[in-house]
Amino acid sequence: MSTEVVISRRLLDAIFENAKAVYPRETILLLRGKVKKNRIEITDLIIPPLAVRGRGFSSFSPYMLPMDFSLVGSVHSHPSGVVSPSVEDLNHAYGRIIMIVAYPFHEMGNVAVYNHSGEKVALRLIE
Repeated sequence: MSTEVVISRRLLDAIFENAKAVYPRETILLLRGKVKKNRIEITDLIIPPLAVRGRGFSSFSPYMLPMDFSLVGSVHSHPSGVVSPSVEDLNHAYGRIIMIVAYPFHEMGNVAVYNHSGEKVALRLIE
């Protein structure tokens, strides 16, 4: 059975705006949500404390985060326009899913979600 990720237009637009604000550097945010069977609903975005944003990388220390079982994954940008995860992305994944938004950060074609194995996960936009 495959997993589906659900996100509101408002949250996706906030992710795009955050990516545009730090372009040409990468950004990184944490995704808070609810998991019900094979459905992950993203409900909030969290800015990780002491996050580092650079050209070609972004990172944060998970040791700086409080215990929060509602974190379902992370989202980061790819200023290069490539929407697929790198080996580093997969090796440093946090949570159940990895969301990637790619330049120019404005439409569904600029976003994709993956599991830890690098397999694409269905993404559905809700209003």
